[in-house]
Amino acid sequence: MLKVTDRIQIPWDELEISYARSSGPGGQNVNKRETKAVLSWNPRESPSLPYEVKLRFLDRYANRVSEDGHIVIASDEHRSQDMNLKSCFDKLQKMILAVAIPPKIRRPTRPTKGSKTRRLNEKTRQGDTKKMRQKVSSHHE
Repeated sequence: MLKVTDRIQIPWDELEISYARSSGPGGQNVNKRETKAVLSWNPRESPSLPYEVKLRFLDRYANRVSEDGHIVIASDEHRSQDMNLKSCFDKLQKMILAVAIPPKIRRPTRPTKGSKTRRLNEKTRQGDTKKMRQKVSSHHE
């Protein structure tokens, strides 16, 4: 079972794992061994994902979910099959964790009376400073 949080755990039977020839590092083994790990999972039909988390997941990763509802994660960063599979699990775990906590709702606030006064006083002070820098004009002519 892939444990994401205490509440979210995905059983192995929901995950489809396959292997392919890797294009990554491995020297001569690249042409012989299937070290690339490919993980497929259907978040739409997963009973392991709470409803709110499922909605946020499908909304955030809509471009990565295929028409049949599967999300495919591949890894060929490492030379070993096990390390690449672990990398796929880590990627999925991070994706779910990113949407597990609901975003904070922003409540618009108004500036306080004190902050308005401070801002206006600062504007006046800045204006006075600039006036003092101007040349004195003589109107006697």
